[in-house]
Amino acid sequence: MFENPHRRYNPLTGDWLQVSPQRTKRPWLGQSEEDISEDKNAYEPKCYLCPGNERAGNEVNPNYESTFVFTNDYSAILPDTPEEKIEEGAFFHAVSESGYCRVVCFSPRHDLTIPQMDNDEVVKVIETLTEEYRSLGNEDCINHVQIFENKGKMMGASNPHPHGQIWAQNSIPDEPLKEMNRQLTYYQNYRSSMLGDYLDAELKKQERIVVENDHFVALVPFWAVWPFETMIISRRHVTALSDMSGEEQAALANIYRRLTIKYDNLFRVSFPYSAGMHQAPTDGNQHNEWHFHLHFYPPLLRSATVKKFMVGYEMLGNPQRDITAETAAEYIREQPAARFDT
Repeated sequence: MFENPHRRYNPLTGDWLQVSPQRTKRPWLGQSEEDISEDKNAYEPKCYLCPGNERAGNEVNPNYESTFVFTNDYSAILPDTPEEKIEEGAFFHAVSESGYCRVVCFSPRHDLTIPQMDNDEVVKVIETLTEEYRSLGNEDCINHVQIFENKGKMMGASNPHPHGQIWAQNSIPDEPLKEMNRQLTYYQNYRSSMLGDYLDAELKKQERIVVENDHFVALVPFWAVWPFETMIISRRHVTALSDMSGEEQAALANIYRRLTIKYDNLFRVSFPYSAGMHQAPTDGNQHNEWHFHLHFYPPLLRSATVKKFMVGYEMLGNPQRDITAETAAEYIREQPAARFDT
């Protein structure tokens, strides 16, 4: 693999990445820090996500014992948005957007994250997300369902209670739209899944694989932008959560938990990230080109307090990284299977 400056291509988006491995041979020299995450109780009386507590607008959470889903009290997208449009010449275009924003509490316990939960508890999370994808996607006005998790203050999470979000809307957002178009072109040319073929190639090389099970593989993509970015890809060509068997859903929960445990062990902290599922649109069309996968975008660089920023050349030219995908995969892969505080 290159040891000098080079560019890498992302076939999912068509974007390029600048890689500068000569700037550092190792991402850090054994640096570790004490866990800087806040101490948390299993229940917080002021937390608006804990069971039995009051949310905005005087809504009260039920005393839930597993997962809990509700419509966001401060939704970015609303279901009753009136239809409006602006088309003025070449420069002024706008159109109204309708849909739903939901919050998914992963656990009634305030003090847990995915890597600290039991595997059965994470299975329940995946089952809940599957049902939300299916029910929201069945609505006529919903053409795309985006499931994501922002973990940690560094990623802008407004509440440390373990939770994710679902934005279901009429249009297909830019990032999945780019991926859909690239996957469609590949499928039309080769009659096979782009990510399925990519995964086969990665499994042969074994350079960027982090963790795997019978149904999923977690790896650092060849074109990764963030220092410890990863993807989870299904071995079988499934387009969405709703295509999976119960065994596959359990395997997805297993690898989600195992990967995030390794993340936490990197710097011995509750590792922040934004993670999201990319799956087929719900527009009523066949999307055989789609291959289910998750993206993990962690911001940490060399320690729990050193963050990667996109500035300067990266905002105006191309994203850039010093740590190669191969080196990052090695560091994540070598982390213990059990979280550091167990």
